[in-house]
Amino acid sequence: MRNFYLGSLIFTSSALFFAACGGPATNSNTNANSNTSTNKAPVASNAVNSNGAANLPAGTTAKPVGEKINDAPTLAPVVHAYYDALKTKNTAALKETMTADFIKRSEEHMREDGAKDLAAYMAEFDTIPEKPVEVRNERFDGDKASVEILGGAYPVWTPFVMAKENGKWKFTGESPDLKAVTGK
Repeated sequence: MRNFYLGSLIFTSSALFFAACGGPATNSNTNANSNTSTNKAPVASNAVNSNGAANLPAGTTAKPVGEKINDAPTLAPVVHAYYDALKTKNTAALKETMTADFIKRSEEHMREDGAKDLAAYMAEFDTIPEKPVEVRNERFDGDKASVEILGGAYPVWTPFVMAKENGKWKFTGESPDLKAVTGK
């Protein structure tokens, strides 16, 4: 199970990375170089690229990155506490940032792989960034919320679902973007 989890994480991270990298831009300039006596300089053939999807590999689509709405003043501290707990491998602090369901799922994977410490186990699979991840665009819908994260294993803004448990906001371990890539 550990190899499957690690493989899924690597596949997902790679897919997000390659989706963000893109390829060469296509020429969408319809200006033709004409030989007239107006002595105007010819327009560079790649000067205008009005096709926003031109930098994506063939057959892929990209969800446009939205504008910054806010700096996630409520949820950013939860995200930073999560990564701080991973960095220091502090299981008690890590559990404070996770929903009960996320803890249960993670501990099941941990037991299947024969690991003993949750924080050390999860630190093996989640990229711990050298500098703090960026967090933005928190949105609330009752006891559910979403926030976008950039950094570490997430080279593009990636939304994550948060939930309120016992009056505190916590990670659910779910992301609609990662779910679409992995199918889970």
